[in-house]
Amino acid sequence: MNIYWETPQDFFHELNKEFRFNVDVCAIESDTKVSSYINPDIDGLAVLWNGNCWCNPPYDRSIGNWVQKAYDESQRGSLIVCLLPGRSSDTKWFHRYVMRASEIRFIKGRLQFLHNGEAGQGSSISNIIVVFRPYCTGPPVVSSIDKMGRSYNTAVSL
Repeated sequence: MNIYWETPQDFFHELNKEFRFNVDVCAIESDTKVSSYINPDIDGLAVLWNGNCWCNPPYDRSIGNWVQKAYDESQRGSLIVCLLPGRSSDTKWFHRYVMRASEIRFIKGRLQFLHNGEAGQGSSISNIIVVFRPYCTGPPVVSSIDKMGRSYNTAVSL
């Protein structure tokens, strides 16, 4: 099972226009979206994240650790934007950390992830964007975006 999914470039580009990421905290050289990145050899869970960070974590049992790290780093003053599976709303980490985020953006439609920079497998699950702004405490503002990362409707507060 592949746990690494390369973010579609057009989707990332739209988010990057808004957030101006300076580091990809969970990447490999072939799929990083930012020139500065943290690869598995460094272990992104063990180092500090600074600035505006993009996080597309492995979709395996470690994902809760990545979401906790994203929340913790936001409490140190960094902005963290995560691409997460949408089917995770029943997990402990979702309720403990995502519900304390600044925003949850539901993606209308399914993303088509990349493999070696080329269009690859369409996702079999839904995805969400979770925004942890510095010192966020929740509850998150909820909105929709399309598969290109653009606003789909107006935001609502929970």
